[in-house]
Amino acid sequence: MNYTLIMGWLYPELMSTYGDRGNIICLKRRCEWRGIEVEVKKLDLGFKINDLRKCDLLFMGGAQDKQQQIVSEDLMKKREALKRMIDSGIPGLYICGAYQFLGKHYKGTNGTIIPCLNILDLHTENPGENHKRLIGNIAVNLVDLVGRTHETYEVGTKTLVGFENHGGRTYLGKNVRPFGKVLVGFGNNGQDKTEGAIYKNSFGSYLHGPILPKNPHLADLLIKFTLEKKYASPINLSSLDDSLEIKARKSIAKRLSIDL
Repeated sequence: MNYTLIMGWLYPELMSTYGDRGNIICLKRRCEWRGIEVEVKKLDLGFKINDLRKCDLLFMGGAQDKQQQIVSEDLMKKREALKRMIDSGIPGLYICGAYQFLGKHYKGTNGTIIPCLNILDLHTENPGENHKRLIGNIAVNLVDLVGRTHETYEVGTKTLVGFENHGGRTYLGKNVRPFGKVLVGFGNNGQDKTEGAIYKNSFGSYLHGPILPKNPHLADLLIKFTLEKKYASPINLSSLDDSLEIKARKSIAKRLSIDL
């Protein structure tokens, strides 16, 4: 069977700091190497809701405060459509600022409450200049992903490695699970050892770097979830030669003094 998928890249010109566009490149290449036809649909400011609804997989990266404010005003107009897609199980990866957008609100350094999309049960607070940014290399142990337990992962793939750089502290509510448990680094808030969030097939994370080239197994999970959602049947992806990626991951793990 010839598989096809449409990836929606939300605000590529404004929300793509710290190399986040590398996630799109990684997803596209890993699909093409398997003969999966991919269309990347760039959803810039003022995009049409019908274009959003055509997407099988969504991605949105992070940005600075000014860009995030511009995007927030535009994205609020599409909130209901995006919420319906996320609630229906359309897979998505949301990094840093995009992850924060999905929550209930963002509390700024001056105490101002900025409403967010209120799709995920979480909120973010920025304690201000007197508190350090949460920045540096990070390693995370994955939690159960949509019914897939650690035991189903191949050896060395239950750990994610990446780079985080954020001033905001995110706190999860009762109706959302963390993406993983922090082994090295700060994670959501530097206190509770959680990193990111999972809701249905949507994943929020602070891992830049970008996250997917460093963790090809996560890229494959997103591809698998997307095809299974679209074609309503189990999907077994063919294996790829990830020897170079594995060497890179082992090098990072050695620097962080952890085992993969």
